[in-house]
Parts: sequence; C-alpha cells; structure tokens
Amino acid sequence: MAFVILQACCNDASCVDVCPVNCIHPTPDEPDFMRTEMLHIDPQTCIDCGACVEACPVEAIKAEDELDDPELPFIELNAEYFDLHPVQSGELDVPKPLWRKADFSQLRVAIVGSGPAAFYAASELIALKGVQVDMFERLLTPYGLVRSGVAPDHPGTKAVTDIFRTLERRKNFRLHLGVEVGVDLTHEELLAHNHAVIYAVGASSDRRLGIAGEDLPGSHTATEFVGWYNGHPDYADRTYDLSGERAVIVGNGNVALDVARILLSDPDDLDRTDIADHALEVLRASNIREVVVLGRRGVAQAGYTNPEMMALRHLPGVDLVIDPDEVRIDSVTQEILDDPETESSVKAKVALARKVAEEGGAGSSKRLVLRYLASPTEISGEGHIESVSVMHNNLDRNESGAVVAVGTDTTEVIDTSLVLRAVGYRGVPVPGVPFDDARGVISNVDGRVVTLDGDEPVQGVYATGWVKRGPSGVIGTNKKCAADTVDLLLQDYVAGALAAPADDSESFADLVSQRAPHVVDFAGWSLIDKAERAAGKPRRRPRVKFVDTDSMMEVVRGD
Repeated sequence: MAFVILQACCNDASCVDVCPVNCIHPTPDEPDFMRTEMLHIDPQTCIDCGACVEACPVEAIKAEDELDDPELPFIELNAEYFDLHPVQSGELDVPKPLWRKADFSQLRVAIVGSGPAAFYAASELIALKGVQVDMFERLLTPYGLVRSGVAPDHPGTKAVTDIFRTLERRKNFRLHLGVEVGVDLTHEELLAHNHAVIYAVGASSDRRLGIAGEDLPGSHTATEFVGWYNGHPDYADRTYDLSGERAVIVGNGNVALDVARILLSDPDDLDRTDIADHALEVLRASNIREVVVLGRRGVAQAGYTNPEMMALRHLPGVDLVIDPDEVRIDSVTQEILDDPETESSVKAKVALARKVAEEGGAGSSKRLVLRYLASPTEISGEGHIESVSVMHNNLDRNESGAVVAVGTDTTEVIDTSLVLRAVGYRGVPVPGVPFDDARGVISNVDGRVVTLDGDEPVQGVYATGWVKRGPSGVIGTNKKCAADTVDLLLQDYVAGALAAPADDSESFADLVSQRAPHVVDFAGWSLIDKAERAAGKPRRRPRVKFVDTDSMMEVVRGD
C-alpha cells in the first residue's frame, strides 16, 4: 500500500523533508518544483511509513485504502507523474551552504506583508540565532490570501497558518498589524532602522480585459468578489446583483473555478464554512443557475489545476458541462501531447476534460459550463450588463513557438447580467520602491530589487512571493521562493554589502508606536482569532469573521 497526495496539497514540501526514501517529488531542489501544481508520491518507492502524513500541514495525504470515491483518481494522477520523472537516488542530500553558518546575531530585517511568502521568509530568518525580524501589515489580520483568498469550502488549505503561528513565541519576531508602509512608515524609514527590507505584499490588483463595456454595472473583478465573500474589510461593503440566472466568468484559473463553485454551491453547505455572513445572505437569495467560464486558449493551456477540476465533478446538484468540439485534439494540441517534455499534468488535464465532455450532464438543476477557445470581445447593456459577445478561437504558434489563440469569424452572444473578470492578478507599487509596471511586479532579479534604468541592485531591498515573480504557484511555492530571497540577503550581509542601521531597535519600536498608536501585535491578533472561533462554535462553523476594523479593535481593547 502507498500513500497518495490529494487536492489540498499546498506545495509546502514539509513532507519531502521527512520522507526516508525520497519518494515525494518534485522536491524544492528540482527545477520543476516552482512550476508544479502539486507534489506526488511514487507508489513504487513509498514504504508506507506514514511520516509524510504527520508532516503535512494541510492534511492532504491519505493511504490508498482510505480514499473516498472522489479521491480515487489521485492514485493515477500521482503515479502518472513518475512515468515522466523516474526517481533518482541521492537528490535530497543537498547540504546548506557554508556561509549560512556565519554570525547573524546583529542582523535586523523588516518584512512588509503578512501572507505565506512573508511568513516563510520570517521563518527562514528566525531559524538563524539572533536575527531580529519585524513584520508589517496594513490590515488587522495576518496571513494574506490564506485568510482572504482561499475559498471558504477549502478549510484544509488554511491549516498552513498553524505553522506560521509558531512565530508568536519567538522573542526576536514582532508582528505589527494595522501599519501601512507608505502611509504610516516610509520605505526610507524602514531602511534606516534595518539592514534589509523584504517586500512580500502580493498582487492585490487585477489585470484588465481591455474591451468595451468592461466597466458597466454588473461587471466586477474576481479579486473584489473573492474578498467580499471572504470578509476582507476592503470589500465587505460591495454589492452584487445575483438576480439573473446566468453568470459569466472570464478566465479559467483556480480563482475562476473557486468563484464558480461558490456561486453554485448549496448555501446550507457554505453555512458550515467561514464564509462572510453578508455574502451567505446574498447567496441564499441568488437566482443563478448557470455559470459559464470562458478560456481563450485550449484545454491544454487552461489555468486551473487538475485537483480543482476534479473537485467540480462532485459538486452536489451541479452538472459539469463541456462541449466535445471545444476539447477536440487539433494539430497543435496533438504536438503538445506527443512532446516527451510535456508535463503529465497537462496530459491529464486534456484527458479529464475530454472525459467530462463524453459523460455529459445528469439533468441537475444547476450547470457549470467550461468553455475553451472563446474570447470576450464586448460587454453590452443599457445602464447594466445584458450580454457578452464572444469570438471563437483556433490555436496556433507564434514566431517564438508559443501557443496562442487566433480569432476566427465565428461569434456568439451570451445573455447574462453578471460578469466576473478573473484574468490574472498584478502587484501595486510601493512608494519609494522600483516597480516594473509592464510585469506588475517590484523590479527585481531573483529577489534582489534593482533599479529600472540599469538593473543595479538597490542596497538592502528584496522581494518575495507574487510581487517578486508574478501570480503563479500555490501557497507552498512561496516557501522556496522566500528561501531563495533570504539566501541572497544573507549572502549580501556576509559580504558586507548591507549598510548598518542608523538607528537602534528600541528607537524603531518607538517610531512604530508613534506613527501607528493603534498597532496590533500577535497577542492582539490572537484575541481577534479566539473571538471569531468562539462566535462560530454555536453555529458549528470554524469561525465567524469580523469584517470591519472597529469590531476588531473593540476585541483587542476588551470593550
């Protein structure tokens, strides 16, 4: 018997560290790690020791004989990975570089942001004796997209925050919630009090479609909608008209599938999650019976991961519908499937979509329609959205060999009163920090922030997470991303390339308390956390979230 990694995999790679036979891949030391959608266990190498089960922070690993019916396809998905990636011995024995053994007892680092990338970076630094880390977050709640981005019906994924909570007990780690860099503190002030600053502020804005009618009432970004149903204070007051029977989502990444699933899920099922109360109330009154998800390229290029797609097949009361013509194997797709370098996940994605198309619907009252090779060209309506014009595409290759969507003369109109745009996140500039507007990230080379005009390193400034590499990967991908950035920082410190802080640690703490007198620390967040959990208990929910800062501050003050 072997163990199997399931949908909730976060790529944290804690399981890799404890596996005694190197059967979990790709490891953080392998090139495919930063691109993989999940980790896999080799059934031929697994010795059934169970060490990975204990180490997994999101409970995503189970024994083969314990799988439920919806989980059985993951046996094949894990095994197929190793058909293309045979296990090699000795890959895991990678010693820490010698410079990691230097004296870092005087090093002081500020981290801006409190999502997974920020906490993984802090964990790397705190592991070195004597390093002082100060983390800053403009909200009164930490954990970034784990709290405000992960879908409420994916509670296992959120369990990764248990790892981050261990920093609460570390004396050389200070969390400052309710402090906005660029408003309460400047970038220059952070540098004056620290050897280095790491920006881990994520990607909080959306890319635009660039089509007519994009800003009509009824057209919204997925970022806002996800923040609304997750109780993000910035979006709690948003309103959404769900009186129509059809919604259209543009883009087919995991966020798009999350949004579609929430729109079609039974509100009674959502009532057992931590979804925001205001969203649950609106969803209970929703008339939406069909969600159409548009992807401009083919199924092989779809942005969602196989685990998320698999979960849709078992959504109660919802038919998953795919037109067989849109997942046909054209010449470009056949080339991709025949290429020995094509990832097993891509081949599985094509096979899964074709299987769904063959099965058809079961006559359920709700439908989730996945469309491929379809691009919106215009959003139309008189004062409010009434329809979306769509152009059908074919696949081709451009001069560089990349697969692109080429428009045809075939068009259609989809009637709808709600459009949600999920075509990608992008970062936002931080005052005083070079920002690459074309890529939507802080200007950097492998995590070292550089000038825009000459790629010269900016002394003591670094980036990690989505604001470093763009919106790619899953939660655990940020672990290696953060470790790589911290490695560069430590190398620069050992080489004497970081300027010593002009002011001491105590004066820094005084400055923070002066600029943000209502700053909330880890202890304050723990009070908010406990209050939310307590409110959820009588309703058999994991928590009932506060969605406004006043309520949170009342808890912190003990009002």
